[in-house]
Amino acid sequence: MADDVPSTPPTDTSREAATDDAAAPAASSGDAAAEAEADEANAADALEARAVAAAIMIPAQVVQAKGHGHAGTAMALAPLAHTLFQHVLRHDPADPEWAGRDRLVLSAGHASLLLYVQLALTGYGLGLDELALSRTLGSRTPGHPELHHTPGVEMSTGPLGQGVASAVGLALAARRDEALHGAGTGLFRSTTWVIAGDGCLQEGVSGEASSLAGTLGLEELVLIWDDNRITIDGGTDIAFGEDVRARYRAYGWRVLEVDDASDLDALRSTLEQALEREGGDAGGAGADGSAGGGGRAGRPTLVAVRSVIGAPSALRGGTSAAHAGGFGDDEVAAVATSLGFAAGASLSDLLADDVRDWALGARDRGARLHAEWDEREAAWRREHPAAADRRDVVAAGVDQEAVAAALATVAVDDGAATRTTSGAVLSAVHDAARLWGGSADLSSSTNVAIPGEAVGADRPGGDFVHFGIREHAMTAILSGVALHGLWRPYGSTYLAFSDYARPSIRLAALMQLPALYVYTHDSVAVGEDGPTHQPVEQVASLRTVPGLDVVRPADAREVVAVWGRLLGSGSGSGADSVSGPGSGSGDRPAGSERTVAPTALVLSRQALPDLEGGDATEQGTPRGGYVLWQQAGGGDLALIATGSEVQVALRTARLLADEGVDVRVVSLPCLEWFEQEPRAYRDEVLPPSLRARVTVEAGTRQPWGRWAGLDGISVGIDEFGESGSGPELLRLRGVDDAAVLAAAREVLAR
Repeated sequence: MADDVPSTPPTDTSREAATDDAAAPAASSGDAAAEAEADEANAADALEARAVAAAIMIPAQVVQAKGHGHAGTAMALAPLAHTLFQHVLRHDPADPEWAGRDRLVLSAGHASLLLYVQLALTGYGLGLDELALSRTLGSRTPGHPELHHTPGVEMSTGPLGQGVASAVGLALAARRDEALHGAGTGLFRSTTWVIAGDGCLQEGVSGEASSLAGTLGLEELVLIWDDNRITIDGGTDIAFGEDVRARYRAYGWRVLEVDDASDLDALRSTLEQALEREGGDAGGAGADGSAGGGGRAGRPTLVAVRSVIGAPSALRGGTSAAHAGGFGDDEVAAVATSLGFAAGASLSDLLADDVRDWALGARDRGARLHAEWDEREAAWRREHPAAADRRDVVAAGVDQEAVAAALATVAVDDGAATRTTSGAVLSAVHDAARLWGGSADLSSSTNVAIPGEAVGADRPGGDFVHFGIREHAMTAILSGVALHGLWRPYGSTYLAFSDYARPSIRLAALMQLPALYVYTHDSVAVGEDGPTHQPVEQVASLRTVPGLDVVRPADAREVVAVWGRLLGSGSGSGADSVSGPGSGSGDRPAGSERTVAPTALVLSRQALPDLEGGDATEQGTPRGGYVLWQQAGGGDLALIATGSEVQVALRTARLLADEGVDVRVVSLPCLEWFEQEPRAYRDEVLPPSLRARVTVEAGTRQPWGRWAGLDGISVGIDEFGESGSGPELLRLRGVDDAAVLAAAREVLAR
């Protein structure tokens, strides 16, 4: 370990700090120097108090002027946010994407003004005018924080509890980064901070994620709980009576307390205590970059901060009325005078030049922390070149040549379930594709098990994660890993249980994070487990999420081609070119550009035949749809199918071809990809003049009207299944060769 690279990063060099020599007053200055120093400190304290007062007052005034918004929490926690941004958080306003920064997630996203005010005061490029424009169309200060909208916002939040769970993913990824690459230096061992309210801790997703964080000893995570004991309908005691502190201790967390959210000294000392690491060196990697282990496990930290929502308002403070909406002109004026401002003070009046200049000192602090980190990084590169090389390779993104070579080794077996082939692909490309993830206790069944060791409290650099039976938290944690940016995350469960994860999927799609969701057991063909485990509406439901790609391959060849597109090695105009996690756009025609999206990969439990599509499959699958097979020009009838039903369409087509019907079979593994293709290609696959169409999918028929058209028929399932064998259920629910043949004859007869 390098002596000049400490194992625990500095948390606050503090704007007041200087070198010991400069700080020590000359012996001859005596009392005069001490008095001058005290005067300077008092002046700084006065400026700080005025900065805090402004941070409290701005939300009250902005919300009152607009008539809507959430001022109460932003007012109550202003001293906390101030303390974080000015003294504790490792950040650089001049470089919001600095690799060495801490991450701050506002899980209580309705309190967006709490975050925006500090971003404005500390120099992130937001002005007071933009605070006044909050919740306005086109502003950089939307009603809830949104990724890519505002510099300094780490993720989109709003649905309560999501930020807590995704923060676990951020912290897990940061800890793994340090374990695999930091070589015991602590260089990449940043802290993930999350601010949450009572609502966040009532949501189940936060409990799932917090339980896992405790199990894994995730001491890089600090959860600040705004214990204001108020919800919209009344006090928390109407529905939330447990001892939260005891619950988190039972999860395996350390619990710290701040009794008064306005006490700056208590806030700072407690937050700095939260940064003290109990564990070892995070289990640094071996010389070969292996997972490493043996570090003493620590604990994540809950900081319970007792606050009064809407303080210092005498009328609204401590009541549900403080949650949303203006406090009224008279009350806002009263709050202003209690904070030392004129009753009618404008926004600009709240931030005098000397106070603004003092607050912007955070930029100097950030520049100093950044420069110190750069020096430590340089020392790490000199003294640990192998580790630096390993990290550079990962940061560069997908190794396209290695992925292509790995895909070429995957056997395309006749009679393999698509989950089986997908598992073979995952194992083959895992390292070259910079993938990291796991499953919700189903890795052997969903075929995402890979060689190596699991992440643990004493093995932070593990090869995969056991998420436990926590589909919702798993999916939110994947978003956190994606936000960290070094790895592309994946998680897996049965398709029927994707419903548990829906809010996290939606938020990932909103942020356009490149998470991969591997869902198996994709239809009533699951069979004997019965309707609770047999998806019917799930595929159609997932397709309604804007920005989510839903892919249902038909055979092993399509599986390999799908993974090729997902990892940027697929052929055809739809192939994504992924230069790194969260980046990349396909080499597509103009108008079809799209960033890498979250993707649901929907796979079969049952064995499926090789459809022998050859080049058509290899080139057409990445485009989302293609003509798999046709008789002559295929101009009489189109049989359109996805997944395991493509084989049914193909068998039916061959029967009809023997009868002289010019039929084509169109496989549409991904409607979203197909819709991104140029119209000319789509019309080539499905000519508008070809109105005789039958669609086939073992799920609800609702999405297929567009593709069947007015003259077509959709074969599908619009009721739940039963307990029985897969083939029996498909026949019972009318998704078999006979049903498709009957539908085709009916369409042809029209």
